[in-house]
Amino acid sequence: MESTQFQVTPEQAKDDNFLRERIAKELGMYSDTFNFRWKRRSIDARKRQIKVNCTFEVFQLDEEIPVAANFDPKDVHEAKSIAIIGAGPAGLFAGLRALEVGLKPIIFERGKDVRSRRRDLAILNKEGIVNPESNYCFGEGGAGTYSDGKLYTRSKKRGDIQKALEWFVEFGATDEILVEAHPHIGTNKLPQIIVGMREKIIEFGGEVHFDSKLTDLLIEDNRITGVEINGEKKFDFDQVILATGHSARDIYALLHKKGIQINAKAFALGVRIEHPQEQIDKIQYHGRVNDDFLPPASYSLVTQVDGRGVYSFCMCPGGIIAPCATEQEEVVTNGWSPSKRNNPYSNSGIVVAVFPEDFKGHETNPLVCLEFQQMVERSCWEAAGKTQNVPAQRMKDFVDKRVSKTLPKSSYQPGLTSVDLNKVLPPMIAGRLREAFSDFGRKMRGYLTNEAILHAPESRTSSPIQIPRGKDMQHPGIQGLYPCAEGAGFAGGIISAGIDGMKCIDAIAESIESNTSA
Repeated sequence: MESTQFQVTPEQAKDDNFLRERIAKELGMYSDTFNFRWKRRSIDARKRQIKVNCTFEVFQLDEEIPVAANFDPKDVHEAKSIAIIGAGPAGLFAGLRALEVGLKPIIFERGKDVRSRRRDLAILNKEGIVNPESNYCFGEGGAGTYSDGKLYTRSKKRGDIQKALEWFVEFGATDEILVEAHPHIGTNKLPQIIVGMREKIIEFGGEVHFDSKLTDLLIEDNRITGVEINGEKKFDFDQVILATGHSARDIYALLHKKGIQINAKAFALGVRIEHPQEQIDKIQYHGRVNDDFLPPASYSLVTQVDGRGVYSFCMCPGGIIAPCATEQEEVVTNGWSPSKRNNPYSNSGIVVAVFPEDFKGHETNPLVCLEFQQMVERSCWEAAGKTQNVPAQRMKDFVDKRVSKTLPKSSYQPGLTSVDLNKVLPPMIAGRLREAFSDFGRKMRGYLTNEAILHAPESRTSSPIQIPRGKDMQHPGIQGLYPCAEGAGFAGGIISAGIDGMKCIDAIAESIESNTSA
């Protein structure tokens, strides 16, 4: 196998005959003497002449083309059981990895299965009624299932990332996710993949229980002995993976009440901004719009305001803004895109870094950041008339501190309420957002416009709590408790959460092996 990389135009990147001839030229080969496949693809739109960065793997005709290592489960019907709390990406990947190492995963999910969950989301979007156990954050597949399915991560460990991506392909994702620099499945396709994972876990002896909420951890002599589900059923376990996600506030309250160490953690909070996708395409692609050779454009923005980072988060080209509250008396926004990213709007979180040191009593109260997050969400609910409408404002009106007399159409289904977000958001957030939008308007000419609309708040960027753990992945004070992924403050997104779930299983397997051999 050889590899080669070069740049081509977007049109050339779609032309296999051109690519074959170019590869032959680059490697000094005849064009009919090899096979090739994409290894990596990304767009470079920094200059007016847009280029596609290409990396290819090239094979001789008689050379065997390597394939990804298949998922290799064992029958675990009679194996040792471990508890996994939460069926998000961390919990599901932990369950799959448990099958590989010969452990029996018992998954408890507070929400519903992925199909039943869809009905609750429809009620939320159409009627503004929040089911606190079944919503965009809670239910099979976790927050990512119905809020995008983006698969890129800041993790530097390529091997771990590759395995996670290959597992998604194993369960039905297109192998394009192995190639794209910013892989994405899409909310319309991810649910069936999640179902496939669950069915595989059950087929090989694992269990998945829905409508099963963790209500207590059973602990003796600082060791896990079991879990309580739905306030009544108790199950014996000596290893529990806590993969409950960053919105399970009741879990943080439970740990705090039981005297189990948790720590306040920095997070970020702001708004979700929506532009016409054509406007972002025009800015990013130097005037090219409605292009058959380029995907809907995205952007990444960052600046410093008064010594504090303000940046774009979870940018969704061709996307939709969703209501992501987990309680009725709060408003929360997030964004997602279907697989084709073909909606007329783009959206992105624009958020300000928030630190525990911003609040009095942070040294003794680990809930200070969570309480601030919750206060903002409730303020937005009140500002929107105590409904799941979202308080909204045109972008330039916000910068100029002027209430918008009218609001453009939005993808946010429950509805909009025109307010002055400068009076709704805390001054430490609103002031920095105003400065940041002015700076972003200088960096992306046309970005600062009244055609863009702010939806508040974007508040669930990450957990405002960290549940500590040691090198063995266990909580330092509770043996057998494995805080995991986003809810524990150790991951950010589908891939990194999935990887963290697998690592917790590996740590459990290593612990069992060392205890057995001792």
